[in-house]
Amino acid sequence: MVSFEFGGLKRASIALGRWVIGLLLVVAMAGESLAGLPLAEPDAVGLGAQKLQRIDELVAEGLAEKKMPGCVVCVGRHGKIAFLKAFGQKQLQPIELPMTTDTLFDMASITKPMATATSIMLLIERGRLRLTDKVASILPDFAVNGKEPITIHDLLIHHSGLLADNSIKDYEQGHEEAIKRICELKLLNPIGAKFVYSDVNFILLGEIVAKVGEKNVNEFSREHIFVPLGMKSTGYLPSEALRVKAAPTEQRDGKWMQGEVHDPRAFKLGGVAGHAGLFSTAEDVAVYVQMMLNRGEHGGVRVLLPETVERMTRGDHVSTGVRGLGWDKQTGYSINRGERLTDSAFGHGGFTGTVLWIDPELDLFFIFLSNRVHPNGKGSVNQLAGRIATAVASAIRDKP
Repeated sequence: MVSFEFGGLKRASIALGRWVIGLLLVVAMAGESLAGLPLAEPDAVGLGAQKLQRIDELVAEGLAEKKMPGCVVCVGRHGKIAFLKAFGQKQLQPIELPMTTDTLFDMASITKPMATATSIMLLIERGRLRLTDKVASILPDFAVNGKEPITIHDLLIHHSGLLADNSIKDYEQGHEEAIKRICELKLLNPIGAKFVYSDVNFILLGEIVAKVGEKNVNEFSREHIFVPLGMKSTGYLPSEALRVKAAPTEQRDGKWMQGEVHDPRAFKLGGVAGHAGLFSTAEDVAVYVQMMLNRGEHGGVRVLLPETVERMTRGDHVSTGVRGLGWDKQTGYSINRGERLTDSAFGHGGFTGTVLWIDPELDLFFIFLSNRVHPNGKGSVNQLAGRIATAVASAIRDKP
């Protein structure tokens, strides 16, 4: 078994071997990407088609109440997509454009588990990091104001004692100065005493990926997660061709943010940060999700060891509930998970209107992607997403 508390040559060798096999498979494919998940009728994967029609009703209510301009909903089970549909508009201003299933979304805080936490866990697999490593041992300037004991694990479960967000003014002088200001922060709470969901934690984790992985979180996650899985539309700083497909959010300096990160701190960090900045589509997210449901493998390519997935998602008790390593499980942020997923479920939401939940026990996933902040920063989708997630779980006809 891989130990996630202590490094070792054996662990690194196993992980390296798995990675080499995956890399060879990618090379053997001569540059061709993996196919997305196959489509299937709901009945073929144990879901009631009639009950899934409740999704249409709930989304129609949300659109009527202007909770979002539009959305894409994707439901999968047993390795197949059983429901994939676009609703409403992807753009309301300056002209209306319809939502499509291949729309690119600003994933906002879903960046945290998909890009940053997965990259951290890969570095742990390879013996480059341990959960017990002190942040200050990697970022020496962090070792001030009582923060020396904070570990990688503390950051991943939001038990670091740091505040949720530091002043946007700390980001005005560029990346280097912004990280310096974060390293100078004082503790808000005693370390390990209180769960405070914090972008600062994941900005630091992004810096740790860059320092230890020798590539920033954009390059590292692309090379070791998204490209091997054939996720062509996923990454930071989308190309011009992808930006055209993106759902716009709000205006910044008189221009619509389309394919440009909405989060102001991530924007000032150059669009690449540990807490936000990732873009993706519903079908690409489904590929990542299937890799997690397959305990680290998809399409013959292994991204994570099974032990890594288990440790990442089994749950750690925090002061107000249960968190995974980078994932939500049962906290005050879990309103978007619905009421009928099992204790094995893990997921996350994003400020722009994105929601993802994965339930290994039910072999089920639910993806809800919207740009609820378009055009004016209003809109609210967490309760709606939770109701849809409940409807999806209620459609299962073959529960164990």
